[in-house]
Amino acid sequence: MLAMSPNGAPAEPGNSSPARVRSIGFNRKELRSEIEIEAPPERVWSILTDFGRFPEWNPFIRSASGKVVVKSKLTVTLHPSGGRATTFKPSVLKVDPDRELRWLGHIGVSGLFDGQHIFELQPLGEARTLFVQREQFGGILLPFLTRMLRNETARGFDEMNNALKKRAEGRAV
Repeated sequence: MLAMSPNGAPAEPGNSSPARVRSIGFNRKELRSEIEIEAPPERVWSILTDFGRFPEWNPFIRSASGKVVVKSKLTVTLHPSGGRATTFKPSVLKVDPDRELRWLGHIGVSGLFDGQHIFELQPLGEARTLFVQREQFGGILLPFLTRMLRNETARGFDEMNNALKKRAEGRAV
């Protein structure tokens, strides 16, 4: 499978795409970023789902706990650099080992500010992975929080992607 860049052209080895927000419908936005990692999807998955080690390397999701199984509840603390820490308890929606992890979280009650966070791992040959991190947002507070998504949250996505790449490639974080 050939990885594609956001503009539809084939992605070149070592490419990354900085996080960007786009509209995906009425009062819906998606934040998306991607990075190529010189490691197989199995290695990237093992790092991504080893929540206990997040404090060692992850500058965005500072802590996470819970079981990586569908319908389980996680406890996740996000703390983007330059932003405030937020803890929430998302529900796991999808677990496809070495391919995709998806959860749905809410700030406050459902419908206020909701986010479906998606981690996708696409194999690029035998020892490379395209890691795609995206989140789809909605809710009545979305218009008031879009600036935060474009700044702190986007920066957090990029910082996490780069740290995951370094860790999976065996470089110091």
